[in-house]
Amino acid sequence: MKFKQIVFLALSSMILFACASSKKLKESQKKAAENERKAAQCDSVQQLLRLDNAKLKQSHDADMARIKTLEDQLDFLKTNNSQVLGDLKDLSVISGSQAESIKKSLDNIGVKDSYIKNLQAALNKKDSMNMALVINLKSAVGNLDDKDINIKVEKGVVYVDISDKMLFNSGSYDVTEHAKTVLGKVAKVLINQPNIEFMVEGHTDNVPFSRGPLTDNWDLSVKRATSVVRILQNTYHVPPEKMTAAGRSQYVPVEDNDSKAGRAANRRTRIVILPQLDQFFKLLEKPGNN
Repeated sequence: MKFKQIVFLALSSMILFACASSKKLKESQKKAAENERKAAQCDSVQQLLRLDNAKLKQSHDADMARIKTLEDQLDFLKTNNSQVLGDLKDLSVISGSQAESIKKSLDNIGVKDSYIKNLQAALNKKDSMNMALVINLKSAVGNLDDKDINIKVEKGVVYVDISDKMLFNSGSYDVTEHAKTVLGKVAKVLINQPNIEFMVEGHTDNVPFSRGPLTDNWDLSVKRATSVVRILQNTYHVPPEKMTAAGRSQYVPVEDNDSKAGRAANRRTRIVILPQLDQFFKLLEKPGNN
Protein backbone atom coordinates (compact mmCIF):
# COMPACT_ATOMS: atom_id res chain seq x y z
CA MET A 1 0.00 0.00 0.00
CA LYS A 2 2.68 2.36 0.92
CA PHE A 3 4.61 1.34 -2.14
CA LYS A 4 1.74 2.14 -4.42
CA GLN A 5 1.31 5.47 -2.75
CA ILE A 6 4.96 6.19 -3.17
CA VAL A 7 4.82 5.27 -6.86
CA PHE A 8 1.68 7.34 -7.30
CA LEU A 9 3.28 10.32 -5.66
CA ALA A 10 6.37 9.88 -7.79
CA LEU A 11 4.37 9.61 -10.94
CA SER A 12 2.28 12.55 -9.91
CA SER A 13 5.41 14.58 -9.29
CA MET A 14 6.82 13.61 -12.61
CA ILE A 15 3.58 14.42 -14.35
CA LEU A 16 3.42 17.77 -12.57
CA PHE A 17 7.07 18.47 -13.46
CA ALA A 18 6.50 17.46 -17.02
CA CYS A 19 3.47 19.68 -17.20
CA ALA A 20 5.39 22.51 -15.65
CA SER A 21 8.26 22.01 -18.04
CA SER A 22 5.92 21.85 -21.00
CA LYS A 23 4.28 25.07 -19.88
CA LYS A 24 7.63 26.77 -19.50
CA LEU A 25 8.65 25.52 -22.89
CA LYS A 26 5.56 26.88 -24.44
CA GLU A 27 6.10 30.16 -22.70
CA SER A 28 9.70 30.21 -23.85
CA GLN A 29 8.65 29.43 -27.36
CA LYS A 30 6.01 32.10 -27.18
CA LYS A 31 8.56 34.61 -25.94
CA ALA A 32 11.00 33.54 -28.64
CA ALA A 33 8.31 33.98 -31.27
CA GLU A 34 7.43 37.36 -29.84
CA ASN A 35 11.06 38.36 -29.85
CA GLU A 36 11.41 37.25 -33.43
CA ARG A 37 8.34 39.22 -34.34
CA LYS A 38 9.70 42.27 -32.55
CA ALA A 39 13.06 41.78 -34.20
CA ALA A 40 11.36 41.57 -37.57
CA GLN A 41 9.45 44.71 -36.77
CA CYS A 42 12.70 46.42 -35.76
CA ASP A 43 14.28 45.36 -39.03
CA SER A 44 11.31 46.74 -40.92
CA VAL A 45 11.43 49.98 -38.97
CA GLN A 46 15.18 50.29 -39.51
CA GLN A 47 14.74 49.61 -43.22
CA LEU A 48 12.01 52.21 -43.35
CA LEU A 49 14.23 54.63 -41.45
CA ARG A 50 17.06 53.97 -43.86
CA LEU A 51 14.73 54.64 -46.79
CA ASP A 52 13.42 57.75 -45.12
CA ASN A 53 16.96 58.92 -44.40
CA ALA A 54 17.90 58.36 -48.04
CA LYS A 55 14.84 60.27 -49.18
CA LEU A 56 15.56 63.01 -46.67
CA LYS A 57 19.15 63.27 -47.84
CA GLN A 58 18.04 63.34 -51.46
CA SER A 59 15.48 66.00 -50.65
CA HIS A 60 18.06 67.89 -48.62
CA ASP A 61 20.54 67.79 -51.46
CA ALA A 62 17.87 69.00 -53.88
CA ASP A 63 16.92 71.77 -51.50
CA MET A 64 20.56 72.79 -51.10
CA ALA A 65 20.95 72.85 -54.88
CA ARG A 66 17.87 75.04 -55.18
CA ILE A 67 19.17 77.28 -52.42
CA LYS A 68 22.51 77.59 -54.24
CA THR A 69 20.68 78.46 -57.46
CA LEU A 70 18.59 81.04 -55.64
CA GLU A 71 21.70 82.49 -54.02
CA ASP A 72 23.38 82.77 -57.42
CA GLN A 73 20.28 84.44 -58.82
CA LEU A 74 20.17 86.77 -55.86
CA ASP A 75 23.80 87.73 -56.35
CA PHE A 76 23.11 88.38 -60.03
CA LEU A 77 20.06 90.45 -59.19
CA LYS A 78 22.02 92.42 -56.62
CA THR A 79 24.74 93.18 -59.16
CA ASN A 80 22.24 93.92 -61.89
CA ASN A 81 20.13 96.02 -59.58
CA SER A 82 23.17 98.02 -58.57
CA GLN A 83 23.89 98.74 -62.21
CA VAL A 84 20.25 99.54 -62.88
CA LEU A 85 20.16 101.80 -59.85
CA GLY A 86 23.26 103.54 -61.12
CA ASP A 87 21.66 103.97 -64.52
CA LEU A 88 18.47 105.18 -62.90
CA LYS A 89 20.52 107.57 -60.81
CA ASP A 90 22.14 108.96 -63.93
CA LEU A 91 18.77 109.08 -65.60
CA SER A 92 17.30 110.87 -62.65
CA VAL A 93 20.10 113.41 -62.80
CA ILE A 94 19.48 113.97 -66.49
CA SER A 95 15.77 114.15 -65.95
CA GLY A 96 16.16 116.44 -63.00
CA SER A 97 18.44 118.90 -64.75
CA GLN A 98 16.92 118.79 -68.19
CA ALA A 99 13.33 117.72 -67.79
CA GLU A 100 12.06 121.27 -67.69
CA SER A 101 13.93 122.33 -70.81
CA ILE A 102 12.89 119.12 -72.58
CA LYS A 103 9.30 119.77 -71.61
CA LYS A 104 9.55 123.33 -72.84
CA SER A 105 11.12 122.12 -76.06
CA LEU A 106 8.31 119.66 -76.58
CA ASP A 107 5.72 122.27 -75.71
CA ASN A 108 7.31 124.71 -78.14
CA ILE A 109 7.48 122.36 -81.10
CA GLY A 110 4.52 124.09 -82.64
CA VAL A 111 6.02 127.51 -81.98
CA LYS A 112 9.39 126.47 -83.37
CA ASP A 113 7.76 124.98 -86.42
CA SER A 114 5.92 128.24 -86.98
CA TYR A 115 9.18 130.17 -86.46
CA ILE A 116 10.97 127.99 -89.01
CA LYS A 117 8.16 128.57 -91.50
CA ASN A 118 8.34 132.31 -90.87
CA LEU A 119 12.12 132.20 -91.24
CA GLN A 120 11.84 130.37 -94.53
CA ALA A 121 9.20 132.82 -95.72
CA ALA A 122 11.42 135.74 -94.69
CA LEU A 123 14.43 134.24 -96.43
CA ASN A 124 12.38 133.67 -99.54
CA LYS A 125 11.14 137.25 -99.42
CA LYS A 126 14.66 138.57 -98.84
CA ASP A 127 15.91 136.52 -101.81
CA SER A 128 13.04 137.88 -103.88
CA MET A 129 13.94 141.44 -102.87
CA ASN A 130 17.58 140.83 -103.80
CA MET A 131 16.61 139.39 -107.16
CA ALA A 132 14.35 142.37 -107.80
CA LEU A 133 17.29 144.68 -106.99
CA VAL A 134 19.54 142.76 -109.38
CA ILE A 135 16.95 142.98 -112.14
CA ASN A 136 16.55 146.72 -111.56
CA LEU A 137 20.32 147.25 -111.63
CA LYS A 138 20.76 145.24 -114.82
CA SER A 139 17.89 147.08 -116.46
CA ALA A 140 19.38 150.40 -115.41
CA VAL A 141 22.89 149.81 -116.78
CA GLY A 142 21.61 148.32 -120.03
CA ASN A 143 23.43 145.88 -122.31
CA LEU A 144 26.95 146.41 -121.04
CA ASP A 145 29.57 143.71 -121.50
CA ASP A 146 29.64 141.40 -118.43
CA LYS A 147 33.42 141.73 -118.48
CA ASP A 148 33.02 145.41 -117.65
CA ILE A 149 30.14 145.18 -115.17
CA ASN A 150 28.81 142.10 -113.43
CA ILE A 151 25.77 142.11 -111.13
CA LYS A 152 25.09 138.98 -109.10
CA VAL A 153 23.81 137.52 -105.83
CA GLU A 154 26.06 135.33 -103.71
CA LYS A 155 25.07 133.95 -100.29
CA GLY A 156 22.20 136.40 -100.02
CA VAL A 157 24.35 139.47 -100.84
CA VAL A 158 24.12 141.59 -104.00
CA TYR A 159 27.44 142.47 -105.67
CA VAL A 160 28.10 144.96 -108.47
CA ASP A 161 31.57 144.45 -109.92
CA ILE A 162 32.83 147.20 -112.24
CA SER A 163 36.14 146.70 -114.02
CA ASP A 164 38.87 149.29 -113.69
CA LYS A 165 39.06 149.41 -117.50
CA MET A 166 35.65 151.13 -117.39
CA LEU A 167 36.24 153.28 -114.31
CA PHE A 168 39.87 154.41 -114.43
CA ASN A 169 42.78 154.90 -116.72
CA SER A 170 45.85 152.76 -115.98
CA GLY A 171 47.49 153.69 -112.69
CA SER A 172 44.92 156.42 -112.03
CA TYR A 173 42.18 156.89 -109.49
CA ASP A 174 40.28 159.57 -111.46
CA VAL A 175 36.89 158.29 -112.67
CA THR A 176 36.39 158.47 -116.44
CA GLU A 177 33.45 160.33 -117.97
CA HIS A 178 31.96 157.15 -119.38
CA ALA A 179 32.18 155.55 -115.93
CA LYS A 180 30.35 158.52 -114.39
CA THR A 181 27.37 157.78 -116.64
CA VAL A 182 27.30 154.15 -115.55
CA LEU A 183 27.62 155.16 -111.88
CA GLY A 184 24.71 157.54 -112.34
CA LYS A 185 22.48 154.67 -113.49
CA VAL A 186 23.54 152.56 -110.51
CA ALA A 187 23.00 155.51 -108.15
CA LYS A 188 19.43 155.98 -109.39
CA VAL A 189 18.54 152.40 -108.38
CA LEU A 190 20.30 152.71 -105.00
CA ILE A 191 18.55 155.98 -104.17
CA ASN A 192 15.19 154.29 -104.84
CA GLN A 193 16.04 151.72 -102.14
CA PRO A 194 16.05 153.92 -99.01
CA ASN A 195 16.46 151.00 -96.60
CA ILE A 196 19.72 149.66 -98.02
CA GLU A 197 23.34 150.53 -97.29
CA PHE A 198 26.36 149.57 -99.35
CA MET A 199 30.13 149.41 -99.35
CA VAL A 200 32.39 150.47 -102.21
CA GLU A 201 35.52 148.27 -102.29
CA GLY A 202 38.63 148.96 -104.32
CA HIS A 203 40.64 145.92 -105.54
CA THR A 204 43.99 145.75 -107.38
CA ASP A 205 46.20 143.10 -108.93
CA ASN A 206 49.48 142.07 -107.31
CA VAL A 207 51.76 144.26 -109.40
CA PRO A 208 53.62 146.63 -107.02
CA PHE A 209 52.45 150.21 -107.33
CA SER A 210 53.95 153.50 -106.14
CA ARG A 211 53.23 156.92 -107.57
CA GLY A 212 53.20 160.36 -105.99
CA PRO A 213 51.52 160.20 -102.57
CA LEU A 214 50.45 156.59 -103.16
CA THR A 215 52.97 154.14 -101.75
CA ASP A 216 51.39 150.78 -102.56
CA ASN A 217 48.27 148.91 -103.72
CA TRP A 218 46.56 149.60 -100.41
CA ASP A 219 46.64 153.33 -101.13
CA LEU A 220 45.55 152.84 -104.74
CA SER A 221 42.59 150.61 -103.81
CA VAL A 222 41.40 153.03 -101.13
CA LYS A 223 41.73 156.10 -103.40
CA ARG A 224 39.72 154.39 -106.14
CA ALA A 225 36.99 153.48 -103.65
CA THR A 226 36.78 157.03 -102.26
CA SER A 227 36.71 158.45 -105.78
CA VAL A 228 33.62 156.39 -106.61
CA VAL A 229 31.96 157.32 -103.30
CA ARG A 230 32.54 161.03 -103.98
CA ILE A 231 30.95 160.76 -107.43
CA LEU A 232 27.91 158.99 -105.98
CA GLN A 233 27.58 161.57 -103.21
CA ASN A 234 28.45 164.83 -104.95
CA THR A 235 27.15 164.20 -108.44
CA TYR A 236 24.22 161.83 -107.88
CA HIS A 237 23.25 162.78 -104.33
CA VAL A 238 23.43 159.33 -102.74
CA PRO A 239 23.18 159.90 -98.95
CA PRO A 240 26.75 159.57 -97.61
CA GLU A 241 25.57 157.90 -94.40
CA LYS A 242 24.51 154.91 -96.47
CA MET A 243 27.98 154.40 -97.98
CA THR A 244 31.29 152.97 -96.79
CA ALA A 245 34.57 153.21 -98.71
CA ALA A 246 37.12 150.42 -98.29
CA GLY A 247 40.38 149.32 -99.92
CA ARG A 248 41.13 145.58 -100.23
CA SER A 249 44.44 145.97 -102.10
CA GLN A 250 45.52 142.77 -103.91
CA TYR A 251 44.40 140.27 -101.28
CA VAL A 252 40.93 139.23 -102.51
CA PRO A 253 41.58 138.17 -106.11
CA VAL A 254 38.92 136.55 -108.28
CA GLU A 255 41.42 135.19 -110.82
CA ASP A 256 45.04 134.05 -110.92
CA ASN A 257 47.44 136.99 -111.10
CA ASP A 258 49.88 134.98 -113.23
CA SER A 259 48.10 135.93 -116.46
CA LYS A 260 47.29 139.31 -118.04
CA ALA A 261 43.58 138.45 -118.19
CA GLY A 262 43.61 137.36 -114.55
CA ARG A 263 45.24 140.59 -113.40
CA ALA A 264 42.71 142.60 -115.40
CA ALA A 265 39.83 140.76 -113.71
CA ASN A 266 41.30 141.43 -110.28
CA ARG A 267 41.50 145.20 -110.92
CA ARG A 268 37.94 146.10 -110.10
CA THR A 269 35.65 148.18 -107.93
CA ARG A 270 32.94 146.28 -106.11
CA ILE A 271 29.71 147.71 -104.72
CA VAL A 272 28.43 145.42 -101.96
CA ILE A 273 24.79 145.84 -100.96
CA LEU A 274 24.99 145.26 -97.22
CA PRO A 275 22.31 143.00 -95.70
CA GLN A 276 20.02 144.90 -93.38
CA LEU A 277 19.58 142.60 -90.39
CA ASP A 278 17.08 144.86 -88.68
CA GLN A 279 14.89 144.82 -91.76
CA PHE A 280 15.33 141.08 -92.02
CA PHE A 281 14.24 140.54 -88.42
CA LYS A 282 11.23 142.72 -89.04
CA LEU A 283 10.34 140.30 -91.79
CA LEU A 284 10.57 137.52 -89.22
CA GLU A 285 8.39 139.33 -86.73
CA LYS A 286 5.64 140.16 -89.23
CA PRO A 287 6.08 137.88 -92.23
CA GLY A 288 2.61 138.59 -93.51
CA ASN A 289 2.78 142.38 -93.35
CA ASN A 290 5.62 143.06 -95.76
